[in-house]
Amino acid sequence: MRAFKSVFAALSLISVSLLSVESVSAATYVYVSNADDGDIGLYTLESDGTLKPGDKFGAGGKPVMPMSVSPDKKYLFAAVRAKPFTAVSYSIDRRNGKLKEVGRGPLAESFPYIWTDKTGKFLLGASYGANLVSVNPIGRDGKVGEPLQVIPTARNAHSIVTDRTNKFVFVPHLGTDQIFQFRFDDKNGKLTANTPPVVQLRSGTGPRHIIISADNKFAYLLSELVATVTTLSLDPKTGQLKETSVASFLAPESKLVPGAPRGAISGPGTNAPPPRDVSNDIWASDLHLTPNGRFLYALERTGNQIGAMSVDAATGKLTYLSTTPTEKQPRGFQIDPSGKYMVVTGEKSETISVYSIGDNGALQLLKQYPTGKGSNWVEIVSFD
Repeated sequence: MRAFKSVFAALSLISVSLLSVESVSAATYVYVSNADDGDIGLYTLESDGTLKPGDKFGAGGKPVMPMSVSPDKKYLFAAVRAKPFTAVSYSIDRRNGKLKEVGRGPLAESFPYIWTDKTGKFLLGASYGANLVSVNPIGRDGKVGEPLQVIPTARNAHSIVTDRTNKFVFVPHLGTDQIFQFRFDDKNGKLTANTPPVVQLRSGTGPRHIIISADNKFAYLLSELVATVTTLSLDPKTGQLKETSVASFLAPESKLVPGAPRGAISGPGTNAPPPRDVSNDIWASDLHLTPNGRFLYALERTGNQIGAMSVDAATGKLTYLSTTPTEKQPRGFQIDPSGKYMVVTGEKSETISVYSIGDNGALQLLKQYPTGKGSNWVEIVSFD
C-alpha cells in the first residue's frame, strides 16, 4: 500500500509538472516596432483579447520598421532603415516572449519590407527608395549574413513574399504598377526571373502589399493609391499570377480621391508629401486574411480606417462588408492565429487598438493600449 502511495504521488508530481510546462508554453505574444523610438514593444495577448504590456527592446538605430518571424518561431528579425542598414536578429523566449539580440547583419539598402522564407534560411527584402530586392542568408544561430544577391528591379519595390511552396516570389512595385515574378531556389537562396517576369496592372493604382491564401490558390494585392484589393489566381506549377477581380474596401459614401506616389527623400525611410494637397488622397497601407480565409481586412491612412471584406473560397472574389475607424494614420496590423483578435498600430497615435473579430467579420474595439512613437509594424507569435 505504501509503495502504491509513493507511485501515485510521483505520478501526481509529474502531472503537475507537465501542466506547468503546458501553461508556460501556451502563450501569444505581440511585437510592435516603434520607428521613432528605435525599439520593439512586447505585449502578451490573453485568451479574452486583453493585452498585457511588457518590456521594450532596443534595435540600436531608428527608424526600426519591418519585422519578420522565422517559421520555427525561434527568431524575430527587424530592419533598421537608417545607415548602416541593418537586420537585427533576436531570439524569442517562449516562456515569456522576451527578445534577446543574437546578432546584426548588413542589408543592401533601406527596406520597408522583409520576409523570412519557409526554410528559415534566407531573409528577403524589397527597397522602395533604391528600386531593388535582395537575399541574405540566415545562420542556424539566427544571425543574418552578407547579402547573397542584390537585384535591381523597377521603381518603388514595396513588399516581397514567397508562395506557400517556397518556390516562387512576388514583389509589387508601386512606381510602375507591376508585380515582379521570380523563381526561388531555397537550397542556395537564388532568385531568377520567371517567364513572364512581370504582371502589368492598371496605371496609377500603386501596388503595395501582397499576401497569399492558405491554400496557395490566390494572391491578394493591395493598391495604395486607390484602396482596392486585386484577386489574382496563382498557378502552382508555373508560379504565374493572373488578375481575376478587383474590389474597393472603402465605404460607398467615401469622399477620398485617388492618391499619388510618395517618394523617399532626405534619408531612408523618410517621406515628404508630393507638391500638392494630399489631405483627401487615398493612402492605403496593409492587408491580412483571417486564418480561416473567410475575411480580408485592409488599412487606409488618410481616413484612419479598416475596411472589411468577405472572401469567396472558390473564386477568391472579395465583397465589401464594412468600415471601422481606427488609430491615426494606421500603418500595420496583424490577426492572431486563433482568428479572434486584431491588433492595429497608428504612426501618429500614442496607442494601439485591439479588436475582436465576429463570426460575420465585424470588428469590435475592445481596448487601446499605450505604445511608442511611430508605431508601424505588428508581429504575433503563438506557442501552443
